[in-house]
Order: sequence, then structure tokens, then C-alpha cells
Amino acid sequence: MFWRLKGKVIGRSMIRLICISALSVILVLAGVIILSGGPMKAEGFAIYLTREDVPPEKMKMLTCVDIADQPIISIGDIVTYDALTHEITLTDEAFERIAQLEVPVRGKSFLVCVDRKPIYWGAFWAGYSSMSFDGVTIWTPPMTVEPNMIKLELGYPCSFFHAGEDPRNNTEVMESLDQAGKLINKLPPLLTSKLPRSFKGYELYSWQEDGQWHYTLITGTNRTKTMEEITSGENLVSDTGWVKIHVVGEDAIKAVLSRLYDSESVLWCDELHIGEATETDLRLPPEHVVDAIREHAEQCCLDFTITVQSH
Repeated sequence: MFWRLKGKVIGRSMIRLICISALSVILVLAGVIILSGGPMKAEGFAIYLTREDVPPEKMKMLTCVDIADQPIISIGDIVTYDALTHEITLTDEAFERIAQLEVPVRGKSFLVCVDRKPIYWGAFWAGYSSMSFDGVTIWTPPMTVEPNMIKLELGYPCSFFHAGEDPRNNTEVMESLDQAGKLINKLPPLLTSKLPRSFKGYELYSWQEDGQWHYTLITGTNRTKTMEEITSGENLVSDTGWVKIHVVGEDAIKAVLSRLYDSESVLWCDELHIGEATETDLRLPPEHVVDAIREHAEQCCLDFTITVQSH
């Protein structure tokens, strides 16, 4: 029996040889896939130490830093990542690894990566260190109350020492964690970038509803606001710079304030500043919550003012 191929006649033995050669190639490729553990998968979010153990004080001077061969925290080590607080719940094994990590008083550099590409850097920092640091930190041993939890903090010994913008809400990082099913308390898409500057600053309102504290940050104006305008759940950042963000909880409003530029003016208002009397009681939350939000606003370098109505 014969076959015709591109105008040439070939016999059965030639066809057999072609088939055997093709099969050999397929088997070789299959072997490579098996030996490598299957097709290559994107690694996603991970935290790496530096390959040469570069100290934090030298990181700013370098344009390129190699990461270690293996991550110290992989996506598989993470149980949950809180988008509001940047608290990471780890597996038992991973938490013990971090708790046992030897960290000098000058810190130990790490890089937050997505698919092995560095996104931002920070440092593991010993909780007993007397030295300050202006970058992102993970304190060791972990000092969170919740078990198996670490936190990406701003600065050391507190966020007052942090300098520059907050890199933790990077879009690639959040998307990677979300795709892996690790992300909880997700930020609204409007809060993944800086909010526009406002000529008349911003106004902040708060009220309690169903046992939870609600907050609205809205562009400042000369006119009085309506309660519907303040308490509606719709969020907006328009092309013209108009901003209205409504969130629930202390951590959420802190995340909103973090998106404002340095020196932005924010006036925390009560019902004295709205244009109508309503059943909803615009008021400040308990004193310890007010103090925590005020402290956060000051750490964000905001021009933050609180007004209290006389009763």
C-alpha cells in the first residue's frame, strides 16, 4: 500500500517511521511535564527574603535585588488576607516559621511579590528593637492577639514613622490574593488608588445603624448636605473630582482616609452641619474610636478637625 505526500509516493515502512518519530516526540514532552510536576502554574502572591540578605538600610540604594530561591510565605501558607487591616492568617507551619525567624535589631528585608516579580519591599522587625523604620514591617515575634496571625504594618515602632505612600493596596497584589480565594473584607474598587484633592477639603459624617458605625466621606462644599446624600450606600468618584464614599466600621474608614493626599483637609461633622432635622442621629462614635481614627488621620498627615455640637 502507498500514500501520496506533497506529490511524492511513500511506502508503509516510511509511514511507520514517521509515526514512531512523532510518538517519540510526544512521549519526551509528556515525560518533561511529568518530571516537572505538571504544567507550570503562576505562583501568585508570595513574600521572599532577599538572596544576599540585603539589610534594610541598603535596600533604598539598590535598583535591583534578587529574591531567595523559595518564598518564606507562599500563597499556600495563607489562610486569609484581610484587605482592610492587612492581617494575614497563616497555617500552623508557616506561623511557626515566622515566629522562629532570626531578625536582627536593624531588621531583615523582604519583598512582596506576584509571580516572583517584586511589587514592594519591607522588613521583618524585632519587637524589642529600639531603632525606628519608615517602611512596611512585619513584627517578630508576631504580636497580634489572634492565633497564627501576622500583620503588614506601616513603620516601626508605630505608623507615625512611616514615610511615603502606602503600597499595601497594590492592585496586582490584591487581585492575586482574590483569585486565590484568600482575600477577605475586600476594599471597594474606588479605594485602590488615591482620592482626588478637593479645593474645599472633605467632610466626614458618622452615625450608628443596626449596632454598627457607618461613615461617609464626601467632598466639601459651601452648601448644606441632605441626609439622603450622606447616608445613601452609593459610592462615587467622578471625573470632575466629586467624591462620596460610604463604609461601615473603624478599619474601613481608616482605609478611606489612607487614600487621601498629605495635608488634605477633613472636617468630621455632626448634625449641626446638615440642612435638615431627621430621625437619623449623626454623631461621633465612642471616645476610644474617635481617638483611634484621629490618630490614624494624623499619621496620614491630614489636616483633621472634629466638631462637636453643644446639647
